[in-house]
Order: sequence, then structure tokens, then C-alpha cells
Amino acid sequence: MPVKVSVIVPVYNPGPYIEDCVASLLRQSLPADEYEVIFVDDGSTDETPARLDQLAAEEPRIQVIHQENSGWSGKPRNVGIEASQGEFVMFVDNDDYLGDEALERMYDYGVANGADVIVGKMAGKGRPVPVELFRHNHPKASVENAPLIDSLTPHKMVRRAFLDRIGLRFPEGRRRLEDHVFVTEAYLRADNVSVLSDYVCYYHVKRDDASNAGFQRFDPVGYFRNLREALDVVERYTEPGAVRDRLFRRWLRNEMVERMRSNRLLKLPEDYRKEMFDEIRGVVVERFGPGVANGMQEAQRIVAALIAADRLDDVIAFAEWEASLAPSATPLSVEWQDGVLHVGFSAEFTSHGKPMTFPAEDDSDGADLDGTPTDADDAIARVAASTVARFGSATADFLVRERSTAAQFFQPVELTRETLPADEDDQVRLVLRGTATVDPGTAAGGVALGGGLFDVFVRIKLGGWTRECRLGPVKLDPRPVPPAGVVAGRVVLPYWTAKQATLSLDVDRAVKGVGLGRLKPDDVTVTGDRLRVALPLHVPGDTKALLRLTSATAAAPVDVEGTLSGAFFEATLPGSALADGTWKPALCLAPEADEPRFLAMSVSLAAKAGRVQVVRPVKPAGPSTGQKVVRKVRRTLGKIARKAGLRRGNGA
Repeated sequence: MPVKVSVIVPVYNPGPYIEDCVASLLRQSLPADEYEVIFVDDGSTDETPARLDQLAAEEPRIQVIHQENSGWSGKPRNVGIEASQGEFVMFVDNDDYLGDEALERMYDYGVANGADVIVGKMAGKGRPVPVELFRHNHPKASVENAPLIDSLTPHKMVRRAFLDRIGLRFPEGRRRLEDHVFVTEAYLRADNVSVLSDYVCYYHVKRDDASNAGFQRFDPVGYFRNLREALDVVERYTEPGAVRDRLFRRWLRNEMVERMRSNRLLKLPEDYRKEMFDEIRGVVVERFGPGVANGMQEAQRIVAALIAADRLDDVIAFAEWEASLAPSATPLSVEWQDGVLHVGFSAEFTSHGKPMTFPAEDDSDGADLDGTPTDADDAIARVAASTVARFGSATADFLVRERSTAAQFFQPVELTRETLPADEDDQVRLVLRGTATVDPGTAAGGVALGGGLFDVFVRIKLGGWTRECRLGPVKLDPRPVPPAGVVAGRVVLPYWTAKQATLSLDVDRAVKGVGLGRLKPDDVTVTGDRLRVALPLHVPGDTKALLRLTSATAAAPVDVEGTLSGAFFEATLPGSALADGTWKPALCLAPEADEPRFLAMSVSLAAKAGRVQVVRPVKPAGPSTGQKVVRKVRRTLGKIARKAGLRRGNGA
């Protein structure tokens, strides 16, 4: 069987962090004989080489290449390319991991669209990843019609014949940004690039010890020398004009201006801050025309102007002001409607914890960001005025993010913008009001949400800032507490987190919150052989459920299929088959789930002579007399031990 994909993993002293990577590669849905994994050990000095050799001996699809340390990831990746047999090569870092279907989905998508480069959706576990690029699929993407340039990490699938045809390899040696050089040229020379956004293919992980190469402090001189090489690639394969300016803008924004803003700048040591500023300024003055900065957000343009003017003190003062700003999103309503969760919210920026205010009138129409501000106060005033003038383009996105994987998904939002008077004269607040709709059947990029916990985030784009925050804390009294919803074969429970009172969703995991443990006898009726239960659930229509009856006697359990109509469960009881005794019902609300769960109901049924006659509460069994004695003895022994420890600690 021809090899479809060769996965290339450069390895250097990952320790235990490589295990998630290995496990994900072995779990791939692509048949084992259709892909290979090439680990290139770049002179590791820990136990990893032996671990990989053992793995290769056990797994035919895995090979290991050992080499002397080269100083960075470029050479190991190139060695892997030369050793590869696959139609495509996929680059994975040794402390990251893949989604289980990543190789199969990316390969099929790339072949279907004739792509030379396939970019799979990324999720960042403690690390930032592109957001705008993965709003939806881009089967025919280019640097002109999609924000490809936002994703320059090497974690892509690339056609091997394409690499050989154009002679593209990674720069080698002890250097930075080798991936920027490689990926940028691949984007600009590919016949087609396909972006797969409806499945999380790559998980970008920040290690607990923060020892990922990208988190280490770097030499600014070498770093920005390497950055110029990426700019050289853009100049080589584009013409002067809007496209080139837009591509250059990525480096100006991400690698330069953003390093000079807010706490990211303020936390740097003073001497290192100055060295970084000087190197950034050198690139700005040398390589970027006015069209590059003009397309950025207001605050970014101001900082770029101050950098170009060699005004580090004003950059620092502006950063100190920005450090006081934070996004805020307040829940206004949460309710189910026809199987869709509707969430109302407001969003704005705060300063020092209070709503941020802006000038009520702007004589300049907020458009004059050209030229260099006279000082930091002038810079702040310009940004504020421009933010007011451009408020009509402000946006607020609503995202649900899976807690365990960091996979996130945009939800539809209807948005309005309100300019409200502030407490101060001649000042206003800029408030975004939205209603988001979360359909559990399509919320995960067009497919149903999987089981797990999902946190809700609001991403605010206003004036010079794009930042996100959790939705909350809830301030409404009484707090809206919608019931669990049974939608798309899932049990979805909206809830407020205990500490922060922010909104989250529990999908197919909740037990107590569903409410079956709080039923009262009046909620359950038995008429003949029909059981009817009033349930505290939102059910948009008829759906299937399962009732299981278990007895205190040795009678066998009975499964009964029922239907949910509104908030009522009805089922036919096998009256003649019920042995005399007490039966405790449990309900499965999502019988088609991968792991169906039965939730106990806080009522019990009494059967006698084939008839169900009594409904009564289920009382939790208390500890027996023997258990009470054991607990009392343990408490007494604990007290004696603690007193003895205190005496020893006092030198007794």
C-alpha cells in the first residue's frame, strides 16, 4: 500500500512531553499501512533516544533517525523530508499532538481540492493560535482571499512533489523563524492551499515547564536578522502594492508592535527592552512603507508611529495606559427556545475595573491617525477619538471552547451598538449588545457538540483592541438558571461556574444539575401500566429515552423505551413482569450517546401482584451502626495523633 502521509517529528530532549504526541500518532484513523512516522532525534541527551528505538522496534510504521545536535528544528525536518516515502509530509513538534482523525481528514481534503499545502484547524493549550483563519473552511485559499499569513508555524501537511519541484526546504542552523521562511514561500508558490476548519487537527501545547523553544528569551539582533529573511521571501514573490503591504503587516503587528504594548513590554528588563526597541525600529524604518501600518488597528498604528519616531519613553507611557484596559462581557439572559440556547450579553472595555469612557464629540471625525503624536497623552486622545468614530465597525464574537482540548467554535451573534452617556461630562461609553444562539446539534463547526465541558468566551474587537474574556460574572438577581436541554441526542446543561460565576455548558456529563434527583412524588403518576414523569428539562419535541427499573430484590432490570413530550416522560411499564418489591427507576436521556448514562430518579415505585401502586421518595441510605462506630474511632485517633505531633513540634 503506498504511503499517503509521512509525519516528521524533530526531537530534542522532550522528556515525558513526547508521550501525548506518540499516543496521538498511534491513534490515527488513517490505516496504519497508509502513513509513516519519522522521528528525527537531534542529539537528545535524555532518555528519549532509547524510548524511540523501543517504539520503532514495536511499530513498523515508525522509524527513528539519530543525528548530532544541529541547534534548531530546520535540519531535523529536512532530514525527515529526505527520508519520507509519503505523498504528503506532515510536520509535528515533539510536545504537541494531533486530533485522532487529523491525517485522514487533511489528506482527503487536500486531495479533493488539489492542494499543495493543507492547514488544519489548531487549538492552543496555553498557547495562542490563529482565530480568524479558522472561522470556516477555505478549500481554495490564498494570501489574497484568506488570512493565511496569520498561521506561520510549520504544523502543516505539504505535498512532497511540490517541495521537490520548487526545491523548498527549511533554513538550517542555530537560528529563529525558520518556519516563517519556509511556510511563507510555500503559501506564495503553491498552486492551491486548503484550510480545514471543521475539525481540530493540531493541538499546540505550552509545556508545564515553559521550556518550549518559542517561550525562551531570544537575542533581538539575531531574531530580527532572521525576520528580514522572511520579508525577503515576500519581496521575491510579490509585487509592491496592497498584497505585499498586507503580508508585511503581519510581521509589523505580531513580531514588533505587539511586543511594544501593555504588560508584554512592561515586564521586560529595562536594558533588554531598549535593545528590543532598537532592533524593531531598525526593521520598521528600513523595510516598511506607510501602507503597511495604515491597515492596522488604531492603537497599533499609534505604537508603530512612535517606534518609527524613536520615542521609547512615549511607547512605555502608552503601554502603561493600555495595561489598565480589559474586556468585560456581562450576561443579560440565558434561555432555551426550540432546542437552541439564546444568550443575551453586553460587552465593553474597562479601565482600572470601571467602564472605559470616550469623548462624546470628535471634531476630527477620529480619522487623523497620521503623523506622530506629540506625547503619550496625545496618542491616547487620538486612539480614543478614532475609536468613537469607528464604533460602527466594532464587533463581538461568541465562542464556546472545550475545556479539555481548547478547541473553540464561533456561534452566530446578532449585534447592536449603543453609545451611552457616562458619569463624566462630555464622555460616553461604547457598549456592544448581542444575542448569541448555540444550537447543540451544529455548534461544533457544523456538527454536534461532543461530550465534555465547554466554557463561553466573548471576543471584542473595538477600536485599537481585539481581546477576549469569559462571559460573566453574572450580576442578575435572580440569576437565570435555565434547565438542561435534551437536544440532538445530547443532554446540555448551561450553568454558572462556582468561583467566577461565568457561563459554561456541560454536555452529557452532568448528574445532579439535570434535576432527576430532585423529583417529588407529585411529579410522578402511574395510571394502569403508564408511567408519567414531569421532568425539569427543555425538550424541543419528541425524542427517545430509556427507562431502567432496578429492584431491591433479585429481579432482573427491565429496559423500556419511552418518549419525551415537552417536559414529560411517558413509558409503558411491564406490570405483569414486575416482581413484588420496590423498584428504583433510572432514566437515560441520550441513549444514542457513545456511552449512554442512566441517571437515578429520586422516587421509587412499589409493585405488588403485577401492579404498580405506590410512588414514594428514594431516601439515601445512611451509615449503619457499625459504620458510625468506625468513623467515631477514626476521628478520635486523628485527634490523638495531631496532639502528639504538636507536642513533638514543641520539643516535648
